[in-house]
Amino acid sequence: MTESVGRDLVEFAHVLADAAGEIVRTAARAPRVAHRKADASPVTEADQAVESRLREMIGARFPGHGVIGEEFGDDRRDAEHVWVLDPIDGTKAFMAGLPVYGTLIGLARGGRPVLGVVEQPVTRERWTGVDGDGTRYNGERVRTGRCERLDAALVCTTSSEYYEGEDACAYRRIVAGSRWMVYGGNCHGFAQLAGGFVDLALETRVGVYDYCALVPVVENAGGVMTGWRGEPLTLEPAAGGRILAAGNRTLHEAAMACLAGEG
Repeated sequence: MTESVGRDLVEFAHVLADAAGEIVRTAARAPRVAHRKADASPVTEADQAVESRLREMIGARFPGHGVIGEEFGDDRRDAEHVWVLDPIDGTKAFMAGLPVYGTLIGLARGGRPVLGVVEQPVTRERWTGVDGDGTRYNGERVRTGRCERLDAALVCTTSSEYYEGEDACAYRRIVAGSRWMVYGGNCHGFAQLAGGFVDLALETRVGVYDYCALVPVVENAGGVMTGWRGEPLTLEPAAGGRILAAGNRTLHEAAMACLAGEG
């Protein structure tokens, strides 16, 4: 039986999401100035402001907890409880004023994600997944869909440009084998999967801060989320940054077989 997450931690995750939302809503109404990071991805002042504020709040409330963030790295990564932050997942969408970005707040215990929040502050949508307590969208319980066949599935990924080499071949098999593809969702593809709107979501070349919050949201809604070969997603980086989520185990297994070129 899954050990439940303490109510104090869940409530604090909501406090963090509220604080992030205030910063992002203000920034979303102002001109965005972005800088190019070493990996060529963009970062804005809002990304940095959100992460700085959340780190400050975590340190004040839980000084023994660790923090992993996209913008400012690791702090006590080996702690029993580690918060994993992506201040704005989908910075390009944020820059463009398209509300398919979100703040990701994850909590891992013993290296395993157990609590996740996906916050979209402009549309005021929040998905919260808690081990032992299900997944909620704006407070209402949600469940994943029942589609079990890849050829009937609606599949979401952010962009085809991230798939290269063998990953690109595997991705093209998913495109050919599925019914519909949707692009540009960032974290929203996985959040909408938790609510049953998307059947399958996949990405490559992502970091732990991109998926730690998503795992509890998907899994506590009834879905399955792993690496492309079924390996569990932990604080250790996923192989090749490859992640796969499905509304149920049957569809997940079909997608893994397709990615592997089987069948």
